[in-house]
Amino acid sequence: MAKIHVKTGDKVVIISGKDKGKQGKVLEVSPKEGKIIIEGCNLVTKHVKPRAMGQQGGIVKAEAPMYACKAMLICPKCGKPTRVHHKVNADGKKERQCKCGETF
Repeated sequence: MAKIHVKTGDKVVIISGKDKGKQGKVLEVSPKEGKIIIEGCNLVTKHVKPRAMGQQGGIVKAEAPMYACKAMLICPKCGKPTRVHHKVNADGKKERQCKCGETF
């Protein structure tokens, strides 16, 4: 099981691949696979079969999982992509921190 530097709800920018430079919100994190799903990025076409009576099938665009190492966290204060820096508080809690000093 690998540690992932992003959490659900974080804003990230993609740093490599076909969607390089795109920004989006993390919808889902899978630490076991080391993958994340980002809103509006890494879109694939899926052929959906109608499951219930009266339901319509067709071709649907959906977000596919991608490796977490291809995404970089965006600091909410300075708005720049940053590496996650961990700081341990006096009470023993770990916090994620940007180089600008902002904790999130």
